[in-house]
Amino acid sequence: MNKEFFEAVQLLETEKGISSEYLYDKIKAAIISATRSTYGNRDIVVCDIDPEAQSMRVYVRKNVVEEIEDEYADMTVEQARAYNKNAVVGGTVEIDLEPKKFGRIVAQTAKSVIRQGIREAERELANKEFSDRHQEVVTAKIQFVDSETGDATIEIGRATAVLSRNEQLPNDSLEAGQLVKVYVAGTPEDKGGYAQISRKHPGLVKRLCETEVPEIYEGVVEIISVSREAGSRTKISVKSNDENVDPIGACIGPRGARVNNIVELLGGEKIDIVRYSEDPTQYISAALAPADILSVQTEPDGSKSCHVVVPDNQLSLAIGNKGQNVRLAAKLTGWKIDIKPLSKSAE
Repeated sequence: MNKEFFEAVQLLETEKGISSEYLYDKIKAAIISATRSTYGNRDIVVCDIDPEAQSMRVYVRKNVVEEIEDEYADMTVEQARAYNKNAVVGGTVEIDLEPKKFGRIVAQTAKSVIRQGIREAERELANKEFSDRHQEVVTAKIQFVDSETGDATIEIGRATAVLSRNEQLPNDSLEAGQLVKVYVAGTPEDKGGYAQISRKHPGLVKRLCETEVPEIYEGVVEIISVSREAGSRTKISVKSNDENVDPIGACIGPRGARVNNIVELLGGEKIDIVRYSEDPTQYISAALAPADILSVQTEPDGSKSCHVVVPDNQLSLAIGNKGQNVRLAAKLTGWKIDIKPLSKSAE
């Protein structure tokens, strides 16, 4: 029985990544907790586990006294010498308990505490897994997709989490066994006990750019801002810290290879790469690409509002489908943008 017990603990350590030392501590605590009730809930039950010798010992330690004051914790010399012939008043005696004497109720209680300990250990491991990868992109394996809600249970390392349908891309069609890139947006510590996993977060695009573009990873090219409508379109503003490096060209890559890799990972989401400028008029003009901009006039009151004039035939392009282009440009630059065609600019 001992051999099977210790083999089972080693198997749990291997499969779930929970240290055997942690499990033994929980098992000892469970056995002690379940057994104490038999002894008036006195703190006299002891459990020793020796993994190397593959032995377990559970015993009660009682005080040897002349006159019994506590029937659970005390024992006379005559009684004690039945267990230890050298027992004397003022000492203690250890009485071994056989596992079969624990009883069914005690065994069930111990089993419940052990299971709870394993769940706590798994939760701690999961929390560490997500804390270590906070604000990072990881490859997750889809374990299960709920056919009703569309929520997907995913596996990241030894931890599992839920990728809700609201955090998936609109065109995602996830299946069990599929590998997908996800962003760890929040850890269980700061999100009410649950890790926040997302494929819609702007941070996903930023981290993918760092992966695909060495210049970004090395700090030569810097991402200033990201605005995203997940599954449809993203705008990224970049600048170069080296005058010899073109930030847009670095992000696009040879024949568009780098940006195309990111687009593929995002299921075809369009990506606009914009050159950042400290001059608001240049920055806003670049953010409204692919439309041609005639002029950008900023409000003098410092309200970060501006008026943009475009050729009449460029108005719909500047605004974009359902206002998407100007909306993303405003989010990217942090400016409120009012667009008018040239024919009405005098007004």
